Amino acid sequence: MKKSKSLLLMIALVLVIGTVLAGCGGNNNASNGNAAATNAPSNEGSTNTGTDDGGEKLAADQTLKINLSSEPPTFDPQQAQDSTSNAILKLMYEGLTRQNAETGQAEEGIAESWEISADGLVYTFHLRDAKWNNGDAVTANDFAYAWQRVLDPNAEQAAPYAYQLYYIKGAEDFNTGKITDFSQVGIKVIDEKTLEVTLVNPTPYFLGLLSFYTYYPVHSSVANDPKWATKVDTQITNGPFTLSEWTTGQSLAVVKNPTYYAADEIKATGINFSIVNSGATELLSYKNGELDRAGGPIGEIPTEQLPIVEKEFPNEFARKGISSVYYYQFNVTEKPFDNVKIRKALAMAIERQPIIDNITLGGQLPAFGFVPPGIQSNEQEFRTQVADSQYFGEDIAAAKTLLEEGLKEEGLDKLSFTLSYNTSEGHQKIAVAIADQWKKALGVEVKLENKEWGVFLEDKQNLNYQVARAGWSADYNDPMTYLDMWVTGGGNNDIGYSNPEYDKLIQEAKTSSDNALRQEKFAAAEKLMMDDMILIPIYYYTNNSLTKEYLKGVTLDFSGAIDLSRAYLLEH
Repeated sequence: MKKSKSLLLMIALVLVIGTVLAGCGGNNNASNGNAAATNAPSNEGSTNTGTDDGGEKLAADQTLKINLSSEPPTFDPQQAQDSTSNAILKLMYEGLTRQNAETGQAEEGIAESWEISADGLVYTFHLRDAKWNNGDAVTANDFAYAWQRVLDPNAEQAAPYAYQLYYIKGAEDFNTGKITDFSQVGIKVIDEKTLEVTLVNPTPYFLGLLSFYTYYPVHSSVANDPKWATKVDTQITNGPFTLSEWTTGQSLAVVKNPTYYAADEIKATGINFSIVNSGATELLSYKNGELDRAGGPIGEIPTEQLPIVEKEFPNEFARKGISSVYYYQFNVTEKPFDNVKIRKALAMAIERQPIIDNITLGGQLPAFGFVPPGIQSNEQEFRTQVADSQYFGEDIAAAKTLLEEGLKEEGLDKLSFTLSYNTSEGHQKIAVAIADQWKKALGVEVKLENKEWGVFLEDKQNLNYQVARAGWSADYNDPMTYLDMWVTGGGNNDIGYSNPEYDKLIQEAKTSSDNALRQEKFAAAEKLMMDDMILIPIYYYTNNSLTKEYLKGVTLDFSGAIDLSRAYLLEH
């Protein structure tokens, strides 16, 4: 297969030679990766002379070209916890349900039908005739095995999203070692095509959860190879595509999976992903026709270029408000950030609108709460029912007073600390601006620390930081997907927060089927975490992207998660 002698390749080769030790990074909705060398080989020789639903002729070559601005930290669905992994795993796997691109609701996936008991506790799923890409049948046992992996208390690497299975009867007890017999967990294989799942309490969004990657099945052969997720030839997948090539830090490629049950819906023969953490390079490659799409959530357009490309490419530029939040988080177990006055002072001293107007330039909304707009609760948006303006405001005078009081309590004369962020031009610009605001308003000295994405994630998980940037996208459309993060010992609680009152509110919301009561508990929980100021909300995201007019079928859901599985190219 010939190699693409593109501008992207030439720039990437220079970067690879000059920065051998440079890292890659990424995040939810604003990821950034390392320099790429060549694109993965295209599927040359494949042709498609049909038409789309609108009667337009399909391109002969259906190989999409997309950039990832961070490398997926893992190809193991049970270890994933970021938007880049989500985008790739969504191509490689499918759960019992999948998310409808138009409605955002759960629809049939590997399960072709199901019944729910009258009390809302027992779900019986009937699997369609689906196959893994090696020809093996996808069975109920594959789901039970995958979910047992998630919950295994003795796993070499704990699944960060294990708590997402706690809706299932006995799952939490098994994961925490209170019970050791997995047969006591509410996951029962009736036969190869029938799976029965019993919940602890009625969960209105459970079908939506099943489309999330933690709930994906994995082939039982992974038990024989602990390193299976790090190699191309051991990827046995059941989704529309399968991993075909992967050069660490440079590129990866997926090709159409002919054994996928809905293969006739998949028009693309493959997707070649470069991995380049330069927004400027990505944009230039897009302009030169070397990429079919640029920008969020898995790529990046330089923020200063957004107003320019919006005018330059009016038919290709798109901006969409999404249910995601950008924030800074504290390691609340480390002094002096165990002091709420110091945390509040830093939150109140940030001026958000100037950051949006002068740096991010993407039409974001200033954030003063954690749950973003677009998340539904009790048949309305949570944010319209609970105004985030009630929690705190920007007030430098009050911030100075709080900081003085907090430092006195800690026996300190001044505040200095390290602010960590993952590799990204955008994150760096925001960090520089906020550090400057803190210095001018409060006299705080901030050291900025850039980390490669995988290291960044691991350090946060291990509480190896002081203050760090973060972003969170919804896994399903309910406030719980934001608020249950911060329960004591939660798999994604990477700030060390522990508050029994908060835990109680979340548990009460989880165990209630009364929507009004759930809304009340959610509101109280968010107020408590903001009173404790365990993090600093900065803005609610928008997604800004460029898409060639001949690229069709790319969808973004309410949270900003991208689905490329049904994408295709028109003749151009």
